[in-house]
Parts: sequence; structure tokens; C-alpha cells
Amino acid sequence: MSEREIWITGIGIVSCLGEGADAHWQGLSDGTPKGEVGAFAPYVVHNLRPLDFDKQIPKKGDQRQMEAWQRIGTYAAGLALEGAGIKGNAEFLSHTDMIVAAGGGERDANVDIGVVGGVSKAGNNPEPFVNERLMNDLRPTLFLAQLSNLLAGNISIVHGVTGSSRTFMGEEAAGVDAVRIAHARIAAGQSDLALVGGAYNAERWEVQLHYAMGKVLIKDKPAAVWRRDGMSLGTIGAFLVLEERTHAEKRGAKPLARLTAVASDYARRAPGAVTATLEKLYAPIAAKVDAKSAAIISGASGVAPFTAEERAFLEKLELAVRATGTHLGHGLEPQFPVNIALAAAAVSKGQLFPPCDPSGFERPMDAPLRQAVVTSVGHWRGEGLALVEAVA
Repeated sequence: MSEREIWITGIGIVSCLGEGADAHWQGLSDGTPKGEVGAFAPYVVHNLRPLDFDKQIPKKGDQRQMEAWQRIGTYAAGLALEGAGIKGNAEFLSHTDMIVAAGGGERDANVDIGVVGGVSKAGNNPEPFVNERLMNDLRPTLFLAQLSNLLAGNISIVHGVTGSSRTFMGEEAAGVDAVRIAHARIAAGQSDLALVGGAYNAERWEVQLHYAMGKVLIKDKPAAVWRRDGMSLGTIGAFLVLEERTHAEKRGAKPLARLTAVASDYARRAPGAVTATLEKLYAPIAAKVDAKSAAIISGASGVAPFTAEERAFLEKLELAVRATGTHLGHGLEPQFPVNIALAAAAVSKGQLFPPCDPSGFERPMDAPLRQAVVTSVGHWRGEGLALVEAVA
């Protein structure tokens, strides 16, 4: 059987830079780290630009029953379907497979605060108090709104995507494997058209607390990825439409880029393991990469020592590098999909956006861009790599 070519025919991205490829290109081109210290001080957060959710989720009832991360993901999915020219087309949506990378939902912060505050006053027998509060304060619909696979369900309801559906959990690794499985299914002839991506809402106290307790967040002011020890969380929604070439040609779709390869791993984080794993993932595509026209789109989080180990790998490649976390923050599940989307936008333009790195590791690239190697190294676990290429 001849090898099936996988095209990226639609992208939908929302973040602190705005919505869509053009807004992101402008934001990536201005050369300054994004993020702000405000509601979640002292931690730096990359807040989502305001969106008119009515444009992609027209029914207010649908919006009300979603948590914020689901609205963000459903909105980004609509942008991707629109970009691919299949939004509202039941013929194509009926066989569009969906693979979503999702987290564990959002907590009701007011309930959490009330329980924690009350426990301190409950004396030596707090269990009855906690049980009573949980039974009375946690409504059934709260649990339904937190189910991870409801992002896929809401996309199906709002946009009519009715092919097969899969949801992966597992932070950055979930995003890598969502894209990998979608790519593999199309390559194997099990699918012709897929919507793949995820969403993350960083603007929540409980996630800031969670990662602050892990001591992996930066404080006080934004900083470039290569000049910091830690990450700044970012609200991101990112979806891709992947399509088999012949299927796309038959309906007259134009490709943004070709997704040539996707690989993932889950190395034990012993010293040097990240560098060795990335080298192993890169080896099968090394011969395909043309150093004169290729660059790296890195998903590095900034967390040590893993970012330093990724840098050690990248230095050996001698390609121009761009770490998008400097601009977008770190969005966990959608980090890999958003970087593939940005890589597709860059190769479709034939140029790489400017460096944003006082350390000097990121260097200018004047040659036309034809290929982008996309990396993902989880802040705690999981590695991934993809090759995105221009379509001649």
C-alpha cells in the first residue's frame, strides 16, 4: 500500500495573543515576552484575550452548561473546522473523527474555600462537617461539567462532529498522543478526516496553587523560556484538522502544511534521559530534515532540569530555535497541538518569526522556512516530536 500523506487543512487557536493564525503571527513577531502579574500575583499568567463566544457557540444554554475550558476548546474547534471549510457541512462532519486532550475539569473554588475555612472551626471531629458540606454543596451538574470527555461531547453537540471520539488525559503527553493517534489512523487508512486538539484554562486559583506547591512557577515578571527556571501557565485552545491528501483534493481543500511524522515517549526522568529520548525520537526523521530550510518550534516549559536537557539536544541540531512558551505561556494538554498549528502557519508563510531570547540561544533565520521540527517535553513527564513541512 502506498504511503498516505496527511495534510493540515485547518487550525483554530486562541490564547493571550488573540484568536487565529494572523493574530498569533503578529504577537509572535513583536519580540517581547508576554504574561502578566495581576489577579494571581505573584505568579505570571498568560490570560486569554476576550472572546465573543457567540461567534462559535451561538446558543447561550450551551455556553452556560460548559466550564470555561470547554468553551475555549469548543471555540477553537469551531475556528479549525471553519478554516478547513467543513464547518456546518454534515456530509464531512459525519465522518470526522475527533481526538481530544483534556484535563480533569475545573473545581468550584467557592466550595473549596468554604470547606477549608470550616474545617479549622470543626474541632477534633471534622469528618461529619466535611461530609455534610460535600453532600449539600456539590451539585450533580458540577460533576457532569467536570467530566473530561465532555469537551468532545460539547464539540459534537455545537459543531455536529459525529465521527468516532476519543479523549486522552495526561497533561502534555495527552496532547502529543492525541496528535500521534490521529496521524497514525489516517496513515493506516482507518480515517480520512480528523479534528484533534485540546484546551486549558490557566486562570484558576486551584491550578496556580497546585503548581506553586510543586515549585515550578515563575514569579513577579515575564521571562523568556531559556532565561528562567519554571513555567508561567497560559490559557490556550488549539485544534487541528488533519486530512488525507486525496480526500482533501477531492473536496478542493488547500493545505496549510503536511504533517510528516509524530512520535512520543515517556522516559524515566533520570539525568540525561530527556536528551537521550529526544535523540531517539529524532533519529527516524533526521535524514528528512534539510538544515538549510528547517527550524525548531519548541514546547519547552522552562522547568529545570528538563528544559536544559532539551536545550542540550537542540544545540546538537544547529537549527534556529523558537520557544513559544515565552509568548503563550505553558498550556499543558494543548501545548503540542498549538505548536503544530504555529509551525503550520510558519511554513505556509515560508518564514520563521523573530527570536525572543536575551540569552542568544534563539538566532535569526533569513532563509525560507520549509520544515519545522516541533518538540514537547513535559514539565514532569512525557516527550514528543513532530515534523511539519510545507506542501510544494
